[in-house]
Amino acid sequence: MKTIQHKNLTWIDFEDPKADDITYLQENFDIHPLAIGELITPTYQPKVVQYDGCLFFSVHIPLFDVKLRTTYPGELDIILTNKYLITSHKNGIYQLTSFFEMLEKSEGKRRLYLETSSAKLLHQILELLLNSCFPRLNHISQKLDFIETQVFAGKEKEMVFEISVLKRDILNFRRTLKPQRSIIDSLIQKDHPFIPDDMKVYFQDLVGTNIRLWNLLESQKETIEALEATNNSLLSNKLDQTMKVLTIFSAILLPLTAYSNMLAMSAQIPFGDSPHAFWIHSSFMIILSAVTITVFRVKKWL
Repeated sequence: MKTIQHKNLTWIDFEDPKADDITYLQENFDIHPLAIGELITPTYQPKVVQYDGCLFFSVHIPLFDVKLRTTYPGELDIILTNKYLITSHKNGIYQLTSFFEMLEKSEGKRRLYLETSSAKLLHQILELLLNSCFPRLNHISQKLDFIETQVFAGKEKEMVFEISVLKRDILNFRRTLKPQRSIIDSLIQKDHPFIPDDMKVYFQDLVGTNIRLWNLLESQKETIEALEATNNSLLSNKLDQTMKVLTIFSAILLPLTAYSNMLAMSAQIPFGDSPHAFWIHSSFMIILSAVTITVFRVKKWL
């Protein structure tokens, strides 16, 4: 548990809260028991609930798993009162930790974000988390440019896996980000006693940020799908060319195989007594190959 206080406002942050942390909240704060219980109960869908004396809501932050190379939702539970902002998260959220440390070190930042109201601090946290998504999307754009370059450089096979990994990352990012807009909308549209009217215009700005993020994700989704289709088309074309070459070789060898089998079935091989028999039959095979190739060219199969 980490705590920071300025005048009448306190921010308490829990990372992976335990039973002792819940007991501390129950004994020291007048917060509805159901709201406290939500802190240790996983929430798979974001929600906003108004309890007596507090506002509870849960949001999911797009976090990145370096090992799996994909985005996953990091749950952030928030309890808002007039004097307290309580945050709880199972996974470490780097942006939140950095912001907390900055407030601890800077008196000026504490006056800026903790002097007015808990709603202003909440807005700053949500704005920070949403804006942290833009560098991630820029990285995805760079990855898209890299894949596009490699696809048209003849490395289609190598890019099949990279396209699948990036496509999964984009889809998981979209799945995490999309429901958050409804949460912010509910803070604006409903009259919550802990969200002053003059703060709603700031939360409206967060909706605009969410829309910009979503538009970028839509563009990246369309791009990765187009690259996947192009890559598959190029792979298919290469396979068709390979099969065409193998078919031509098979067609050219077919009459030669038939000719050699006919000689093998004959008790008396033509020109068998001639010292030039090998070269004679080799010449016949070359002529058969030339005729086959000529027919292919006439038919425009080559």
